[in-house]
Amino acid sequence: MRTSIATVSLSGSLTQKLHACAEAGFDGVEVFESDLVASEQSPEELRALADRLGLTLDLYQPFRDFEGVDESLLEDNLRRAEAKFNLMRRLGVKTMLVCSNVATATVASDEVSAAQLRRLGDLAERHDVRIAFEALAWGRYVNDYRHSWRIVELAAHPRVGLCLDSFHILSRGDDPSAIEEIPGDKIFFLQLADAPAVSMDVLSWSRHHRLFPGEGMFDLGTFVAHVLRAGYTGPLSLEVFNDTFRQTEVRRTSVHALRSLAWVEDLAAGELGDGQREAPRTLTRTSAPTAFDFVEIKAEDTSAVEVMLRQLGFTFRGRHRTKPVRLWTYGEARVILNEQQARDVEPTLAAVGFVVQDPKAAAARAHELMAPPVYRRTYADEVALEAVSAPDSTEIFLCGPSQGVDAAWVSEFENGEPRNSDGLISHIDHVNLTQPWQDFDEAVLFYTSVLALDAATSTEVASPRGLVRSQVMRTQDGAVRLPLNVPPWGSPSMAQHVAFACNDVVELARLARERGLSFLPVPDNYYDDLIARFGLPRETAAELRDLGLLYDRDDAGFYMHLYTRTVGNVFLEVVERRGDYEGYGASNAPVRLAAQAAAARDGPRSEDRDLGPVIRRRR
Repeated sequence: MRTSIATVSLSGSLTQKLHACAEAGFDGVEVFESDLVASEQSPEELRALADRLGLTLDLYQPFRDFEGVDESLLEDNLRRAEAKFNLMRRLGVKTMLVCSNVATATVASDEVSAAQLRRLGDLAERHDVRIAFEALAWGRYVNDYRHSWRIVELAAHPRVGLCLDSFHILSRGDDPSAIEEIPGDKIFFLQLADAPAVSMDVLSWSRHHRLFPGEGMFDLGTFVAHVLRAGYTGPLSLEVFNDTFRQTEVRRTSVHALRSLAWVEDLAAGELGDGQREAPRTLTRTSAPTAFDFVEIKAEDTSAVEVMLRQLGFTFRGRHRTKPVRLWTYGEARVILNEQQARDVEPTLAAVGFVVQDPKAAAARAHELMAPPVYRRTYADEVALEAVSAPDSTEIFLCGPSQGVDAAWVSEFENGEPRNSDGLISHIDHVNLTQPWQDFDEAVLFYTSVLALDAATSTEVASPRGLVRSQVMRTQDGAVRLPLNVPPWGSPSMAQHVAFACNDVVELARLARERGLSFLPVPDNYYDDLIARFGLPRETAAELRDLGLLYDRDDAGFYMHLYTRTVGNVFLEVVERRGDYEGYGASNAPVRLAAQAAAARDGPRSEDRDLGPVIRRRR
C-alpha cells in the first residue's frame, strides 16, 4: 500500500520535511497548513520539489469550523474554502481535510450539516477537488465517526466523503468494527496514530502525546483491517502530534515513522489473510527470542569488570583467537569483554545477543524494518552473527540456538578455564538499558517490531534527581526481559546493568563476599522498613542487612537480589525469583538509585581503589 505522513509530525522546514520523507521511502505527504504558511517557497515551487523527489501531495489540512453554522457564517466559510481550493490547485493537492466544528457550531442538526457539506461539495466540484470530513473526538456536535458517516450519507455528494483517524476513534473507546459497513469509495483518507495510556483531556492527549503505531496502547492492526475490509484503497498516512518528534532530527524520525507503518501493515495483513483487494505488505515471519545469548561490555580497560565477574563466581573461558575480546561464563550466562576500538571508553553495555530460531529470517525482518546493519570483521572459520543497531546504538545480535552445552561461537575462545558447574547462576534474567529521552518511543517500536517483544505499561520510579520513566519489553514467557529506562530531565545518563538469575542468592552473596566483592551499600532504614512492610522476622532482616540483599514480595512469590557497585557505566545484579514472581523489585528501585547517587558523590572506597594495582599486575 502507499504510505504518507502529515508534515506536522516532523521537525524542520517544509522543504526539509519533504527531502526527509523522500529519503526514508514515503510515497506522499499531507501538507499541514501552518507548514505551508511559514514556508519561504511558493506553492508552485513546493509542488515542483515534490515531483522531483517522487512524492505525491495527498491531503491539504486542516479546514476548521465549517458545518453547523448560521447562513451568514456559512457564506464566509465558503469564501474561505474557495481560497483554499485555489491554493490546492497551485499545490496540486486533490483532497482537503474538513474537521468537525469545535468552536462556531450553533445548529445541532444532521440535515443542516449535510446540506452545508453538500454546498461545499458543489464548490469543490468546480475546483476538481474532494472533501474528507473528519469527526474530531472533541467536536461540539459531531465527535463520532458513525455520526460523521450519517452526515456524509445525507449530503449524498460525490465530492464529499470521510477521513477516518484512529486517534479520534480509539481514544473515545468507540468500536471500529462498524467501519466495515461504510462503502470503501466513501472513505477518502485514513490517518493513523497510536497513543499511551494516560489520564487527561482528549484534546491535550491528542495535541501532545500521540505516538507512531506500535508505541502505544491502540490495536492498530485490527483497526486498519476494518478499513481495508470496507474497500479503502488510499494511502496509510500518519498524523502524529508529539512534542518529542517535533524536536528530533527529521531524517531519523522519518525512518522511524515509516518503520511504524511497515509494522502496522504486517499486523493488518495477518488479520486479513489472503484475497484482500488492497493487500498490505507483509514482513518476513519470525518468532520472538527464546533467551539471551550474551551481553557485551566494552571499554579501553575491562579489568575492573573481570575482577567483579570473578568475585561473583564467573569463570574465564578464554581470549578470542583473533580479537582483543575475552569471555566469562556462569551456567548459560555469558559475558563478553571487548577492548577493541575502545580508546577512552569507560565500561559500557555495548551489545546484547538474543537466541532466535532463524537468525537469517530475523535479520531479514530487521532490515525490512530499516534497522541499520552492524558489520564486524569475521574470518572464514568463525561464526558470522547477524546484527543490527538499536535506536540508542546498542548492537543487537541475532544468534541461533545452541547445539550443545555452549553456543557455537564459544569455541573461538581459547586457553580458558572449565565451566563453573556449581549451578548457582543459571542464565541472564534481564538486561536494563538506559535510553536518551528522544529515543525512548522509537526504542519501544524497535523492540516491538524487530524482536516481537511485548511492551508493558510505562511506570515512573523516584530517584534523587527526579522521576525515572521505565517500560519493560519482554516475551510472553518471560525468557527475555528488557526494561528500558529514561533518566530524569537534565540529569546525567544512568548506568545500565545486567541481572543474572540465581538459585540461591544468599549462598552466592556469602561466597562473593569471601572473594572480596563489595556490594552496593544499602541503608539500615531500608531493613527496618522491610520488617514493617512484610512482617519479616528480625533475624531474617538482619541476614539480608548483613549480606546487602534487597527483598520484595507479592501474592505470586518473592524476589531477593543484590547489586554490585557501578564500574564506568555498568553494574551487575543477581536475582532470585521464587514462586511466580514476575516483577523487578520496583519498590527497591528508589533505594538503589539513592545508594548509587551517594556512591558516585562519595567516590570509590579504599578497598575499591586498591583493586587497580592488583588488576594491572594480573594483566
